Amino acid sequence: MVTASNAKDQEEFQLGSFFPYKVRVFGTAVSTAVSSVYRERYGLSVSEWRTMSILGHTQALSASEIVERSSMDKVNVSRAVQSLRKKELLRRDIDGEDRRKSVLRLTEKGLAVFNDVIPLVRNVEAALTENLTADEETVLLSLMEKVQKNAEALIGDMSAEAGNET
Repeated sequence: MVTASNAKDQEEFQLGSFFPYKVRVFGTAVSTAVSSVYRERYGLSVSEWRTMSILGHTQALSASEIVERSSMDKVNVSRAVQSLRKKELLRRDIDGEDRRKSVLRLTEKGLAVFNDVIPLVRNVEAALTENLTADEETVLLSLMEKVQKNAEALIGDMSAEAGNET
């Protein structure tokens, strides 16, 4: 039901000032600035780079563990793994402790790419925050964490409500 207050909200609604939209635009701009480094230099997608970053220097993880540690879904991780294997940046091995499980790790070529990209993305990170004071950067990160926790709580509440409806 549309009330007088709802009608006014609907008339005054501007996407450009809507917080979730602004966060999306912010995230896209930051991600694009960072991803341009590894995309242009090595032709890596965001999912491929995230997979490589999670594996890092010493990690040997299953694809499910990569999903758990990232903001990616199974499909994106699976595609990234396949592509990285084709590029010979990643290999699949049998887990030494559980022969039924396969683990993924970077190849020597993958480690060389990873090591080359790290200082480049760190430079972009520094450029993104160069006009912030140390205190402002601390506050920004703190606020981002608070908003993320609020969003996660809302998702939990919505999931609980959906479960009660069945």
